[in-house]
Amino acid sequence: MNSIPFGVSRLDRIIDGGAPPGSVVLLVGEPGAGAREFMFTSATMNAVHGTEDDLFDLYYGDLHSESSPPAEVHYISFTADKQSLSREMSYVFDESLVDSATERINFRDFSATYFRPSPIPREWYAGEATTLQDLGQRHNRESVLTALGNYLSEHASGNLVVIDSITDLVAAVSDEMSWNDISMVIRGISKAAHRWGGLILALVGRDTLERTELAHLMDAVDGTLQFQWETGGSKRARTLVVQEFRGVLSRLESEDIVRFETQIHDGGFDVSDVRKIR
Repeated sequence: MNSIPFGVSRLDRIIDGGAPPGSVVLLVGEPGAGAREFMFTSATMNAVHGTEDDLFDLYYGDLHSESSPPAEVHYISFTADKQSLSREMSYVFDESLVDSATERINFRDFSATYFRPSPIPREWYAGEATTLQDLGQRHNRESVLTALGNYLSEHASGNLVVIDSITDLVAAVSDEMSWNDISMVIRGISKAAHRWGGLILALVGRDTLERTELAHLMDAVDGTLQFQWETGGSKRARTLVVQEFRGVLSRLESEDIVRFETQIHDGGFDVSDVRKIR
């Protein structure tokens, strides 16, 4: 089966086209180290492929012979709507690339479900005031994890799905949604993803989890990409380390690749150099 491209050209070429179909990949990042930009780049490049060939060729180049881009791109957010995400993407990409991509990315905003059990005023996330009926139904509607599962069941098959983010779910841990619930849902997604045959990227901030919690998530998914800062002298550099990835890590080990040096430009996240074992 052909690989699903991450949308980062040099990375895709090195790993024979991208991720194996049916993969769930955890993007673990230090603040500002590139995890979110990687996620944006993956969604953007896969969205413009086949529809905006000039932009795709300009910012990505030739598609690897083993790559098969997904039919659809779905972007799930628990706290932001399409307009907010498009604005954030415009800070990274050229405007023409953002405009073309956002027309083709299916954004799903779960803010209403995510914030409903909280004391936050409804007008902050839904644009309308809270009513007595809303208060009465606050604890009687589906949870955000159930809503996530239902959406994936309907849209994940054969497609790229971005989950932004596990960090938001961790912040919402309460009597109604425990850490064990989140961990179990990620394991369930990984099991179902092998049938769906697409690619799921899930973002999480490294500093938001305890070591054992992060280990549980890493064990549940197919691959983990670590985005971190490396300091040398007076400069800092963004780096990407493939911590674990079934079907991919062996390829990097055969090439003696230990980490990627990365950069961010108007085409999004990119690999600038490859660090090998010397």
